[in-house]
Amino acid sequence: MPKFHLTLPVNSEQHELLIDPRQTLLDVLRNDLDLRGAHRGCDSGDCGACTVLLDGKPIASCMILAADCDGEAVTTVEGVSPNGSLHPVQRALVEKGGIQCGFCTPGMVMAAIALLDDNPQPTEQEVRDGLAGNLCRCTGYKKIVEAVMAVNP
Repeated sequence: MPKFHLTLPVNSEQHELLIDPRQTLLDVLRNDLDLRGAHRGCDSGDCGACTVLLDGKPIASCMILAADCDGEAVTTVEGVSPNGSLHPVQRALVEKGGIQCGFCTPGMVMAAIALLDDNPQPTEQEVRDGLAGNLCRCTGYKKIVEAVMAVNP
């Protein structure tokens, strides 16, 4: 199968790659770019563990072909705080106890960032709606929702 030339800006860094056109965005991020923050969970777009931002909108990176993202800006959890400090959403999750095993955390962070970018002061229901599709097997979501609501714009 012929390779596809992919231009992919990820976390403000331009990448030029030759990929198998059948690769998902998650495969390219994890295997070609060694960005392991987005996790492979269900591989069907149901769990949210692979959530990244594509041109600022949250998407399940396991459900989109990388070739379909050619030229679009991708932000992963590694790119939300490039100077090594915690992003305010990450800090709030730590402070409010919204992290347990951490498998879902990158997807939760990315969904919360997208939500807060669109709506800096969401209601509890808006937070729950914004995080829908991101499954956590460890918590009851209460502390995660509290953390997102505690982030100051």
